[in-house]
This record gives sequence, structure tokens and C-alpha cells, in this order.
Amino acid sequence: MERKNNCISMGVTAFLTAAAILLFYDTLFGGKALLALLRTVRPILYGAFIAYLLAPMVNFFERHLFPPRPGRKRAQALFIRAAGILAAWLVIAFFAYLLASVLMPELYKSVLQLVSNVDNYYNTISGWVTHLLETNPAVADWVSQQMAVYFQDLDKWITSGVLPQLQAVMATVSGGVLSLVNFVKDLLVAAIASIYLLATKERCAAYGRKLVYSLFPREQVGLVLRGVRRADIIFSGFVRGKLLDSIIIGILCFACCSILKFPYTPLVSVFVGVTNIIPFFGPFLGAIPSTFLILLVSPRQALYFVIFVLALQQLDGNVIGPKILGNTTGLSSLWVIIAILVGGGFFGIAGMFFGVPVCACLNSLVNFFVEARLRKKGLSTEAGEYAAGGAFGPKPEGPENL
Repeated sequence: MERKNNCISMGVTAFLTAAAILLFYDTLFGGKALLALLRTVRPILYGAFIAYLLAPMVNFFERHLFPPRPGRKRAQALFIRAAGILAAWLVIAFFAYLLASVLMPELYKSVLQLVSNVDNYYNTISGWVTHLLETNPAVADWVSQQMAVYFQDLDKWITSGVLPQLQAVMATVSGGVLSLVNFVKDLLVAAIASIYLLATKERCAAYGRKLVYSLFPREQVGLVLRGVRRADIIFSGFVRGKLLDSIIIGILCFACCSILKFPYTPLVSVFVGVTNIIPFFGPFLGAIPSTFLILLVSPRQALYFVIFVLALQQLDGNVIGPKILGNTTGLSSLWVIIAILVGGGFFGIAGMFFGVPVCACLNSLVNFFVEARLRKKGLSTEAGEYAAGGAFGPKPEGPENL
């Protein structure tokens, strides 16, 4: 019997190893099968993410609208769950209505104003460039040399570069309507999937625990479940907290910019609020184009806007962010930057956002294994003990150590 179990274990291990190798090869050198699979299950993944975000809201409504009582029947439990899901989606619909009725018209006006003033902005930038060339002859000579080289390659660039790019742009524009339709369809399927997942979240959790018990020995199940709970704390604290923090920053930016009468206030607020989702680099990514837009209208207001954004980010970094997020990731600033760069390099904007909680989970996992190994060896788990002068660190040089 033991030999049979060993054979089964070796077979499962070999299968998982081969699958991991094939997945790794496909991800690096092909990616077609993986991308096709992701496109197929994309609405379900969207629905799972929406359900993950809405689960605390559903729990809140269930606790406060219908306080728990012993002996509750199944029909009553189903009604309470349906009421909690309905209340959560009504809150989402209310905020969507506010967005569509208050922000969208102002955002539309800002975009129209920006498009209508393109000629004026072109003349402004042209005047800046002309003044720069007239007051700096050395810069003018360098620009003329570069333009001479540029005009020599202009014909080749147009035939080999511009025309293919225009064809690609036209193909993208023609497929834009279809992409929008597919996105709306995926969003509707995701909403339906999220309702189903919210309605059966206890059953899904039970199936997950059942899977863990089937894959791991009984003595390791507790460790795996604690690791899952730790990952949930990191992800829920960071993702939900960062989204809430970005909404608050966007609202504050809209209110203050309206009071200070900055141009393109709705557009600037959307830039600042959306890019604030990205940790560390997000405020700069939103402030740079916003400052440039305001600079085209008034350099003085652009300077005031830079000062305002710096003050807003200080408020966010020192007051709002710590209150909402706390220390959910446990990462230092260096590791946050590394996680953003690596995640952004592989997966773009989504990687820059999710790279931080993923890195925090990996950091927590590595720390757990390191500390477990140290405790097994009877050593201290405090990092200070391994610094210079500590119990396990290098000893300072001196006559007694020579």
C-alpha cells in the first residue's frame, strides 16, 4: 500500500513538473495557448475580482440590516444574502449615476475645450520654440543641422514608417467599436458571475478548503490555510484600500481645483485620481500631463498646481494613505519600487498595481520559511541578532579577536 502511494505521489509530481515546464515555455516563447485561455475565462476572472471587492460590502449589509439570530431557516438566509447583494449593487449603481451625471458632462466639456484650443496651444508652443531659438544661436544651429539630416530621411520615413503606421491605426480604429462591444459583453457576464460567486461564497470557500485537504497532508493544512488568510489580508488591504484612497484623492483634487479655478479641472482630477492607483510613481504620472495642460493656459496657475499636487500627495502619503492602508504589505520602499518596475515590465499598468501585493505575499512566504528553518536550528529569528555586533553577526575587529 505504501509503495502504491509512493507511485501515485511520484506520478502526480512528474505530471505537475511537466505541466509547469510546458507552461513556462509557452509563457516565454509562445503565449498563444495561455493568452487564448485567458481571453476565454476573462469575464469569469473579472467577475471573481468584482465579487472579491464587493464581499465586505455584502457582509456589512447582512450584519447591519439583518442581525444574526440562532435557528435561522435556509429560506431566510437566502433572502438575506439576496438583500445584501442587491444593496451592494444599488450602492455601485448610485455612484455610477453620480459619475455619469456630475463628472462625465464636465469631463466632456473639458475635452471639447481642449480640442477647440488646439490651434491656440500650437501657436503658444511655436512662440516658445521661436523665442528659444532667437535667444540661443547655438541651439538654433544645432536644430538646423538636425533638421537637415531629418529632411534627407523624410521621404524614406514617410514611405516605410508613416504609411504602415496609418494602416495599423485605421485597423485599430475600425476594431475599436468591436472591442467596446466585447468589453461591455464581458462586463455583463462578469456582473452575473460576481452575483453568483457572492451568493455562493461560503460554498466556494468550502470547496477551496476541501481541495487543500485533498492535496496536502493533514499536518500541513493549517499552515496552508494560514498562508491563504495572510495573502487575503495583504490583497484585500492593499487593493480595496488603494482603490478607496484613489477615489478620495480624486474627489479632493476636484474640489480644491474647482475652488482654485484651475483650467480643465474634471480632466485633471481624473488624471490624478486614476494614476494614484499606481503606488509611488502614480502621482507623478498624473501630475506631469495635468501640469502641461495647465501650463498651456497659464504658467502661473501651472506653478500653483504643482505646489497643490505636492501638498496633496504629502497629505495622502502621511495621513490618508496610512489611515486606510496601514502597513498591509510590510515592504520597504526599495522593494515597492522593484515590484512596480518588474510588474510593469511584464504586465503593464495592471502589473504595476498588482506587483506590490504579489511581492508582499512572496516576501511573507520567504520570511515564514526562513524563520521556520531558524527555529528548527534553535537560532533567533530577529534580524538584529545577525547584524555587526549581534549574537550571530560578525565580531568587530580588536586585539581580543586577533
